[in-house]
Amino acid sequence: MKTTRIKAGLGGFTLVEIMIVIAIIGLLCAIAIPNYVKARANSQASACVNNLRELANAADQFALEHGKTTGYALNYPDDITPYIKLNSASSIPPCPAGGKYTLQTIGSVPQATCSLGATVTPAHIVQ
Repeated sequence: MKTTRIKAGLGGFTLVEIMIVIAIIGLLCAIAIPNYVKARANSQASACVNNLRELANAADQFALEHGKTTGYALNYPDDITPYIKLNSASSIPPCPAGGKYTLQTIGSVPQATCSLGATVTPAHIVQ
């Protein structure tokens, strides 16, 4: 009966094979991470613009119900809180990128603005 002996050092991967695998993983990360960052920035900008539209609509609703005319300075956030859907913390949804919202007077364009505005790409501006 013939038996085979396992020689020490024949099992496993060589250093070159491991380096090739690490290089491939690094290449995939170099491609994926910038795309992830760009997609995250786009989604934050979209959510911010959506919030700005909601704030402007809430301000318009407040003005209509209380008979306020063009030029009335809103008391943010107290005036519009009853007219907007609040988040789970019972507050007005914040900018996902960390900006601060401000409301202009009734009738101004744009009525709601984000402090980040055009300082980030893509811009947090209602078009």
